Amino acid sequence: MEAITNSTVEVFKTNVHTTAAAAMLVALLQKRITNSHVNFDLDDCDKVLRIEGTDVSHQLVIELLKKHGYLCELLDD
Repeated sequence: MEAITNSTVEVFKTNVHTTAAAAMLVALLQKRITNSHVNFDLDDCDKVLRIEGTDVSHQLVIELLKKHGYLCELLDD
């Protein structure tokens, strides 16, 4: 029997520019959003943040980055 997962991928545009800031934010997000995979693509012009998980709150992500001085908005498909 194959396991069914309801995992989704959410993609955000940010203004995070450094690998140190990205690493700190990844650690914070993974603590808040359990069972998730979080990464940044700082080479992308939108400084993309991708989160794969089963229960990703857009508002939580946006507020957490804002609290640390970064802009974050959901990217539409």
